[in-house]
This record gives sequence, C-alpha cells and structure tokens, in this order.
Amino acid sequence: MSEQALKPIEIGLTAAIVAMEDSEPLILTASGQDDGKLTGLPFGPFDAVAHRTFEIGLRAWVEEQTGLRLGYVEQLYTFGDRGRHAQAADTDAHVVSIGYLALTRKVAESATPAPRASFEPWYRFFPWEDWRQARPDIIERHILPELTAWAGQSEQPETARALARKDRVKLYFGTEGANWDEERVLDRYELLYEAGLVEEARRDGRPAALARPALPPLGVAMRFDHRRILATAIARLRAKLKYRPVVFELMPGEFTLTDLQRTVEAISGRHLHKQNFRRLVESGALVEPTGVMSTQTGGRPAALFRFRREVLQERPAPGLRVRGRR
Repeated sequence: MSEQALKPIEIGLTAAIVAMEDSEPLILTASGQDDGKLTGLPFGPFDAVAHRTFEIGLRAWVEEQTGLRLGYVEQLYTFGDRGRHAQAADTDAHVVSIGYLALTRKVAESATPAPRASFEPWYRFFPWEDWRQARPDIIERHILPELTAWAGQSEQPETARALARKDRVKLYFGTEGANWDEERVLDRYELLYEAGLVEEARRDGRPAALARPALPPLGVAMRFDHRRILATAIARLRAKLKYRPVVFELMPGEFTLTDLQRTVEAISGRHLHKQNFRRLVESGALVEPTGVMSTQTGGRPAALFRFRREVLQERPAPGLRVRGRR
C-alpha cells in the first residue's frame, strides 16, 4: 500500500454560534494563532480519549477559544473535501470537520470572549443576503455582470451539471423573474466560488479565479472553508424558522411582537408585512401575552409576550412560515 493511501485523517469540530443584538444577527468568530488577521469560526480537533462525544469535544474547544459555554447545539454537516484547508502539497493529516449550529440568546449574557474572539455581523461575510431594505446593490453592480459573463462560457464536460450555469444563476439569484429563495445561501456561495468570484477560490487556486484579474472583495473572506460552513448554518437556520420555534432561542424571556418580527427579518434577510406577520403569529398560537406593557419602545407602550411552550406538544411543526414581500 502506498504512503499516500496511509495518509492520516483528523476529525475537526467547527461551530457557527449565532446571537442577536440590536436587530442584527451576529456570528462568533475566532482569529487563528498563526494568522491574527484572517478570521474564522471556532474550531479544534476531536480528542477521542478526552471527549466521549463530538458535541462534548465541540463545547470544550469553544469554551477554550472563546470563553463561551454553549446552550442549544445542532449538528450541521460533515465537511471533508480534499484540499479544504487550502494548503498545496500538504503532507499533514487530512482534516474532516463536523460543523455545528449553536444559538445564544444575547451577546451580553455570554461569557467574556477570549482575546482572539468576537461577535461579528454575519452580513459582513454575505452582503448579498440582506434584503431587509431592498435588493442589495452588490448583486446588480458586481455579482450579476461577472456571473453572466462566466455563465456564457463553454462548460467543461467533466464539470457539467444537471442545471446549466445560466439556469443556476437564474434560480439562485432570482433573475429573469425567478423568486429569491432565502434558504439557498450555500448554493449562492458555492456558485460564486465555482465562478472564481470570492477570495477563497483564488486562495485555493481555482482555475476560474486565477484566469481573471483580482476583483473587489465580495464580503469578508474566512479561514479555510469556514465561510462555506457559515453559509450552511445560515441556510439551516432560515429553513428551521418555518417548522421549528428556534427563533425563541434567540429571544429574551419577554418581548414585543415588533422585537420578534425584527429578529425573524434579520435571520431571513427579508422584510415582512407587519399585519400579515402578526396574524401568522396569532394563528400559530406561538406566543401568549404576559399582561405587562413595555415602555422601552420609544413610543406608545407595547404589550409584552412570551413563547407558549405548550405548542410543542400540540403540533409537529410549530414554526413561522413567513414569506417576504419581494
């Protein structure tokens, strides 16, 4: 058996930890010891001797790197592509990373982060995903012209897919009358990577990126394949909003309906019609009034609500099936 066949495999654990602050979704990032400038997600190797399960190992690494003790945790996906750590001719162990999504209610309630850790707005990494105010200008100005030119090129037989490039651009970015699907976060990022439009593609030596001049950065790049892992986490959270009450993991114990709407909008990246949203919440019986009014709204006092936990026993998919106006 060749030496290449005996190359060891190391299991890594990577966490996408989401919090909300001032109606903005944040992601916990940690700069590496070897490169303090390039940010990434908290990660570390799984120690089969010290950690009985992957999740226990993940919690230990996150606390060590960030000072944060995790609450809600959900396994996302296993990321094991060859070359995923972007090191040419690497002879070290091949790292397979198990990604996790974790939610924390409030940044202020978290433990003091370690020196290299901080919460960052997740739209810094995916500026084309924030449609709360309008269709992001970056799509028309920078993304679609480059994607259109790339899609017009001949596809290599070995890279041909069921959907042609033009069809994927239309489907993923909502062009030519197609709807924007907020859950296709990963599809959009991987299309940009394949077209060589994100910094990670150039760093990884992808032919499409090397064949063109360097472009203005499309969002902030991350270490290794951590932006791909983050895209997976955002897509999962946006999808789960519709069939699980996960949004309440990010809410305080008591909140106004406006607070709840802004949180849902921040996660989904979509503007929601106020009255339609309130009818949806009421018909779903997800919340109940506390009988207390909030005076912290800056205007008229607003009723405070709390999550009605009984809904978990009443139906199998108690989520918010929201739809954006655009």
